[in-house]
Amino acid sequence: MSKKIDTSYGKAVSFHDLDGLIKAVCIALTRKITPLTGAVFRYLRQALCLSQSAVGQLMDKTDQAIAKWEKSVEPVARLADFAMRAIYLQHADGDEAIKNLVTALNVTERTLHFVMRETPRGWCHTEQAEQPASTDV
Repeated sequence: MSKKIDTSYGKAVSFHDLDGLIKAVCIALTRKITPLTGAVFRYLRQALCLSQSAVGQLMDKTDQAIAKWEKSVEPVARLADFAMRAIYLQHADGDEAIKNLVTALNVTERTLHFVMRETPRGWCHTEQAEQPASTDV
């Protein structure tokens, strides 16, 4: 449900279920029969909260190559198109393996700490993601 509102900046629209709207738009984009444009590829990547670097690692490309695809008006490479559609659809459908992959890609730019603990059932581990140290000087 959306609602039109007046703000000090002018007219605006407020969405009750923005996440649901984004998911519906992404599913529609993944099901279109024409190749993905760079802008659509970027929209799907951002909906998955993936950085250009993480997608680049997945596709064996640099973050700059991903940025170039996203800025182009030409369709992205066929394999990248297929991969992004498949990843988004499986993630939206609740596929745990894909959700774990997306989560792993989201933390590739962070340091992971593994803590090993011996239990009566054997060894188990926990993971802690650490945000990268700030490079502000």
